Amino acid sequence: MGSTPHTPPLPAPVTSAGREGLAALLDRPDRAVIALDFDGTLADIVPDPEQARAHHGAVEALAALAPKVASIAVITGRPAGVAVRYGGFAGVTGLDRLVVLGHYGAERWDAVSGTVHAPAPHPGVAAVRAELPGVLDRFDSWHGTWTEEKGQALAVHTRRAADPQAAFEALRGPLGELAARHGLIVEPGRLVLELRPPGMDKGVALTEYVRENGAGSVLYAGDDLGDLAAYAAVEKLRTEGPDGIPGLLVCSGTEVPELAERADLALPGPGAVVGLLSALAERL
Repeated sequence: MGSTPHTPPLPAPVTSAGREGLAALLDRPDRAVIALDFDGTLADIVPDPEQARAHHGAVEALAALAPKVASIAVITGRPAGVAVRYGGFAGVTGLDRLVVLGHYGAERWDAVSGTVHAPAPHPGVAAVRAELPGVLDRFDSWHGTWTEEKGQALAVHTRRAADPQAAFEALRGPLGELAARHGLIVEPGRLVLELRPPGMDKGVALTEYVRENGAGSVLYAGDDLGDLAAYAAVEKLRTEGPDGIPGLLVCSGTEVPELAERADLALPGPGAVVGLLSALAERL
């Protein structure tokens, strides 16, 4: 079915690999996995992360697309249950097979059961939680820096500081040292530094999910440094086996050049990502 006046046309990838990925998705949608980040991709970036919600039309676009593809997964650094709540994904007709992989894949929520499966907390998180205020107090000149409690991780945001980028750079070293002392790593993002357990990232989560579903193609959309691992996973999947698994890499926004430069398709932000999902649902 072609596009309608109410549905944006499918944007064209700028790379041959991206065009192959899109062609494979359109040819066999029943074997396609659609994987998406949440913040900055399905939801606009906002000053207070607790106020983030799925972009207008995102849930409707996902619900229209989901029955036509093998699977849709949201892969996020947020706790899975929080992403489900902020996204409004639970109990939506058409999203009965949606999966949310939270904490970079360490947690999993399945719409079919409505439950979250999560590992026991890493002991280093509690130790960092206790020491973090003292570390941040040494940088009390960075007024506006604040900590987000994520259960299995802690995130220090600098977006509200007087000089957000300077605060971000000043804290990278001390927070890296704190994390390392307790067996954690620091995941940098857009004016946020997340202290979390090692061993899982969006690339690992995406690769495992693609294999679990026996995917014949994969689309991944993200906006931040944490999505680079997923990009690398798609690039590797393309080269595996005699033909590889075709993939389409989508970048939401241009704030992270490292991501935008590797994307097959760069879109202005979550609104355009929703447009892409709607166009795919209409085309399929």
